[in-house]
Amino acid sequence: MEQAELAELLPAEIPGLLRYATAMVRDTDLAQDLVGDTCVRALERSESFRAESSLATWLHRILHNLAVDRARSRREVPDSDIAAEVEKRWQDNDYTVDAAVVVARAETSAELHDALIRLPYTHRAAVVLHDAHGLTAAEIAEVFDISLPAAKQRLRRGRMMLVTALANGVERRESVRGVPLSCWEARRHVSDYLDNDVDPRTAAALEAHLAGCPTCPALYRSLVATTEALAGENEAATRDPDSTIPPALQSRLRAALS
Repeated sequence: MEQAELAELLPAEIPGLLRYATAMVRDTDLAQDLVGDTCVRALERSESFRAESSLATWLHRILHNLAVDRARSRREVPDSDIAAEVEKRWQDNDYTVDAAVVVARAETSAELHDALIRLPYTHRAAVVLHDAHGLTAAEIAEVFDISLPAAKQRLRRGRMMLVTALANGVERRESVRGVPLSCWEARRHVSDYLDNDVDPRTAAALEAHLAGCPTCPALYRSLVATTEALAGENEAATRDPDSTIPPALQSRLRAALS
């Protein structure tokens, strides 16, 4: 496809890509970045699109690959053993869940997305693409570049994991009942809080959340420790004469800048 032709078709595809990306990463800014990168990558490779699949499928494949690369860099793609373990649990005749609780939570958008984000990335993607965006199993196989049976297995396991996550979320929610902010809301503000860049009301809510949440304090302490360690490294480097930029490198940098 010619680049100019693709540029005309892209705007109609962006809303669907943005909905998919937002469901996958649960961060509006990051979702927009992923979609923007997808559009740039698609325009750069427009000649590789030969309409062997739909434009939407091709674009979702690009977005998926970009998102997987990001997830792997952040170690967010766990071993497939996790998915196999959930399926093993479902194979146990005695395993069940409280259907009324799962249905009620599934019908609450915040609860549904809270459970969905806890699925391994590739299984989450299969569920979102199929059940939320209407792609067939064959189209999902194209997006993931896997076989049709593998795509169906990923979808099956993803659905099982989502139900289990919704059921287990009841206990997790009980442990933070009455604690201000959700965990994600608190974690979104932690970086700014460390830099003293949040308003007093948000700071108070975050502090109250950290005082009552069973999972976030360890993350906060880890952030503080790594931030202080980096600051210490920088302070040590400024005292280290070997940290001075060598003259030859300075010359290369000046030449590059000029």
